[in-house]
Parts: sequence; C-alpha cells; structure tokens
Amino acid sequence: MAAPVESEIHALKENLLDMIDLVENQLTHCREVIKKKDVDLAERIIETEKKINAQELAIDKDCENIIALHNPMATDLRFVLATIKISNDLERIADNASSFAKFLKKHVKNVNEDFFHQFHIDKMLDVCIVMMKDMHEALKKENTKLVRKVFSKDEALNEINKRSVKIASSLLKEYPDDHAIILRLFSIVRNLERVGDLTKNIGEEIVFHIEARVLKHQKKI
Repeated sequence: MAAPVESEIHALKENLLDMIDLVENQLTHCREVIKKKDVDLAERIIETEKKINAQELAIDKDCENIIALHNPMATDLRFVLATIKISNDLERIADNASSFAKFLKKHVKNVNEDFFHQFHIDKMLDVCIVMMKDMHEALKKENTKLVRKVFSKDEALNEINKRSVKIASSLLKEYPDDHAIILRLFSIVRNLERVGDLTKNIGEEIVFHIEARVLKHQKKI
C-alpha cells in the first residue's frame, strides 16, 4: 500500500496534468473559433477560465497541506514547489486565452479574416498548442529531453512577435478605419508570445523537479 504522501503526490500530479489539458483545450478552441467563427465556443473558453482558476486554488491548498502535514523531502518537495509555480503560470496562460476569446466573441464574425493571417496568429496558436501538449507529455513521463525540445519552439513565437510592429504599421496605413481591431490584434500577438514564455517557465519547473537544476536566467539550457 502506498504511503499517504505518495498517494497525495500522485493525486496532485494528476490534477496538474488535468489543468494542463484544460489550458491546452482553451488554446485549441481559440484556433477553432477563428476557423469556424463560433461565438458559442468562445463563450466556453471564457467559462473554462473559471474552472482553471478554481483548480489553481485547489492545487495550492493541496500543496500547502502536503508541506504542512507530511514534511516531504527531496524529490517530493521539489515537485510540490514546482507545482505551485506551474499552476500559477497555467492560470496566467488561461487568462490570456480568455481575453482572446472575449475579443473573438465580439469581433470574429466581422473582422477581416486576413488580419489573423497577416499577424500569423493562427501559426502562433499552433505553436502554443504543440508546446502545451509536449509539456503535458514531459511532465507525465518525466522527460526533460522533451522539455528542452519545447524550448526551441518558442523561438518561432519570438520571431513573429518581432515582426508584428512592421505588420501592424503596414495594416494601419492600408486599413485606417480598422485601427482599433488592428491594434487589438497586435496586442494579442504580444500576449501569445507571453504564453510561450510562460510555457517555457513551466518547462524550467519540470526540469527543477526532475533534475534538481535551476534553469532560470541561464542562457544555455
């Protein structure tokens, strides 16, 4: 029979994996809303954020209880500390997805569809979804090699973000009447680039948990 702390660690990991799935679904649904112009699906993304917020609070409480009641050592303690940070990063990604969904709910049926392609928002979503899927797999199988592969995928998001200023400037000149929409999409590009950064943070915490290595602020990982 598993010791109480082992059972609670296992349950905590399952809850964290479930939270990653919820966030991945949010990002996937954002992509589908753009393709299908599905306002009802946008509303589901917004509603899912409430579930993710509640899950973050529950995970934080479980982590506090494990530390207070079991005094975990070494690997278990690293996992609990990493989980607190990972759940916080996931909640922040969910906030970004929900904010995007609110924009889509209001504008997706009338916004110029080419704007999404010009800003490469569809590509950014594809990259973010793959990164989140890989983080789920990396945590589930404790595979730090996969984590490091995910880090390199973030470079594509950074590159799109760098080009977004010129893209926005060009679109504003060509479509001055759509300036509010264009500037909002420019902001969304920045937010999706931030999603990539937060996903990298999650990877760093997974490596900390498994390898007892701190990667933050290190250039070579």
